[in-house]
Amino acid sequence: MSVTIKDVAKRAGVSISTVSRVINNSKPVSNEIRQRVMSVIKETGYVPNPVARSLVTKKSQLIGVIVPDISNFFIGELLNGIEEVGKIYEYDILLCNSYGEIEEELKYINLLKSKQVAGIIFVTWKMSQEHVDAIKEGNLPSVYISKNAHNFDVYSVSIDNKTAAYEMTKYLIEKGHRQIGFIRSSIEDDIIDSERFKGYKDALEDNNIQIDNEIIKEGDTTSESGYYLMNEILNIKKPDAIFATSDEVAIGAINCILDKGYKVPDDISVVGFDDIKLASLYRPSLTTVKQPIYDMGAVSIRMIVKMIDGEEIEDKHTYLPYELVERQSVKKR
Repeated sequence: MSVTIKDVAKRAGVSISTVSRVINNSKPVSNEIRQRVMSVIKETGYVPNPVARSLVTKKSQLIGVIVPDISNFFIGELLNGIEEVGKIYEYDILLCNSYGEIEEELKYINLLKSKQVAGIIFVTWKMSQEHVDAIKEGNLPSVYISKNAHNFDVYSVSIDNKTAAYEMTKYLIEKGHRQIGFIRSSIEDDIIDSERFKGYKDALEDNNIQIDNEIIKEGDTTSESGYYLMNEILNIKKPDAIFATSDEVAIGAINCILDKGYKVPDDISVVGFDDIKLASLYRPSLTTVKQPIYDMGAVSIRMIVKMIDGEEIEDKHTYLPYELVERQSVKKR
């Protein structure tokens, strides 16, 4: 038979409401009583009812997480970090898959508020002020992982995308490549890809290489899009190298190159961005910018827990370190 809060109260010689105050830290009690109650809880193995606890504290042990595409490799790794660190702090995840639709994202924000979640981690391809306002209305701790979060007065986790793209482009140039194509997201005002495009463009300009718009294409973040856009480029000319702003797109581009009768990296080098698990398993294995995807998820939920506990967070925008991972998809010219 499971131990109830009534059993704990009886053994500790206090009222049920006093046990509730100790568990939920809702009202002050003396240190002597707190220690006595906690000792009984430890002895009996009592586990508080999460539903009852949420009614007292007006919050649950749930963290709401909104993502744009649960099937995306990047999102999957991000969720691993969020969930595993959440478990350490005894928080469960309430996951919402928005399919990148703003109406769905706003609907889920309201749903999570109604569920009295303790905080929200909002992952989206593109943020808007409407998102920020909707979450702020609930007065909930929130952290954003988004392509343009650094443009808003919010807490966010990311990397320095412009510098990372600059270094990758410079790496290709140092390998002797001059005709470097670029495949980026076509999402309107997509800041992360804009930052990556700026890094790419600056590296070319700093090395006196003319930008060739014929080998710059825009599409979505899927391998199918990478295949289609690479085909468009090859129908015009053969570049020395392709820089894709996601690994999935890069893998799609490699498939197209091979289907067209070319070799990677002998004829065309290909690099990506993210370092999803598939990047090291694919053949040829993909040279890419390694984002600490798991850590981004882990840091975001740690920030949420700090906010819930009233701890101070030094910087609103947290930039994590990245790494250029060299594999088999690039060859020196």
